[in-house]
Order: sequence, then structure tokens, then C-alpha cells
Amino acid sequence: MTQRGDAINTSRESRALSAASMPSTPSTLSTLSTLSTLAGYALDIVLPPQCPSCNCVVESAGMLCGPCWRQIDFLGAPMCGACGLPFSFDPGLVKDVLCGACARHRPPYERARAVMAYGDFSRKLILAFKHGDRTDTAPALSRWLAASGRDLIADAEVIAPVQDLLVRRKRTPPQGRLSRSARRRNVRGAFKVHAARREGLAGRRVLLIDDVLTTGATVQACAEVLLRAGAKAVDVLTLARVVRAEQE
Repeated sequence: MTQRGDAINTSRESRALSAASMPSTPSTLSTLSTLSTLAGYALDIVLPPQCPSCNCVVESAGMLCGPCWRQIDFLGAPMCGACGLPFSFDPGLVKDVLCGACARHRPPYERARAVMAYGDFSRKLILAFKHGDRTDTAPALSRWLAASGRDLIADAEVIAPVQDLLVRRKRTPPQGRLSRSARRRNVRGAFKVHAARREGLAGRRVLLIDDVLTTGATVQACAEVLLRAGAKAVDVLTLARVVRAEQE
């Protein structure tokens, strides 16, 4: 993967240098475009794009093969109006129906949405992107986020990953093996607003981008901090979320 990325960067740099040394006439630009396209074809022949999950050859970089695509459990309506938990029934014309957990205790964020259910396959895909140098999946993941969070993005005045807006005030133990209540206690007071971003939050609707929503303890703690800093409202958009039959 690194070799392919290096080859792409080198190729782009070479084409940029060539373009800088040639006059920008229509015929020259057409030639450069043709050469760039041919170089891309040649690169795909030498280093064909691979499925980010199983590494089989696919049509274009970042694309999943058919069998891997069918393993993704994409999420959509009907769902909880707050946390985005998918429902097994359709509430019909009733809007913004809440799941049992949100009805009992409404989270501090207004809406949370996710692209897919979190499981073995989505976990592998996300870890490959974050830690496995599979940045070729970024275009596909971005398109999925844009589709799943269309309404949230349209309403947002500030859109940023959690780490761009908040910093940790203290180290906390890993959340993985903790219960839901223990996770909440673990992240209580763990975050503060980045000093350089505080002024831009006042009176604005914030959309937080993160990788996975599990119990929601972390994003709830983040939302509370942002609201105290003056944000008008907070929404959350993630690549995946844990789906349980009953969120308690």
C-alpha cells in the first residue's frame, strides 16, 4: 500500500513539474490531461487497486468487492430520532420517535447518525483506515458519511472531528471492557474545548465527526462540554455504531 501511495505521489509531482515547464496552451493542457489519464491506467496495471477488506483486485481505489460490500449493514430509517438506533418496526407518520433509552434519558446531543452497524467486518474496515495505511478508502467513507448525515450536515455551522475541537484534560482507562455506567464515569470531566476553537462555538450548531458510537458515553461527554462552551446544539455523525435490540 505504501509503495502504491509513493508511486502516486511521485507520479503527481513529476506531472506537476512538467506542467510548470510547459506553456499553458489548450493543446498543451489537452496533452497533459491525456498523459495523466494514461499514467493512471498504467499504474493500475502495474499496481492494481485492491479491496480494502480482502485485497482482491477491484475496479478503482477504495472500492469494495461485491462479497465484502454485501457484508456491510448500512443503517437508515426507521430509527430513534435522537441516538439513531435502528427500529425493527416502522412508526409510520409519527416523527422523531425515541428508543426506550433516549425516552428515559435524552442525551445532550440532539441527533446521532451512523453509516453502518458495528461488527466484525466494519471494525476491520475502520481499523484498516485508521491504523493500517488504507487511506485509499477515504473517498468511499466520505461519501457514505455525507449520505448518512445529509440532514445534519445541512444544518451544521461547525463541522469537525472530535479531536479538532476538544482535548483531553486527563488520561482515562480504555473504555472497551467497561459497563455503560462505568464508561460515563470514566469520561466525566475528561475533555475541554481547544482554546483556539472556543470563540468560534458561541451560538453555533456543531456537528461532531467520530469513528464509532458504542454506548455513547464519550460523545455525550463531548456534547456537554461544547454546550457549556456556548454551542447552540450538537449533532454526532459516525462511521459505525453498536446496535443492540434494547439500549439500556
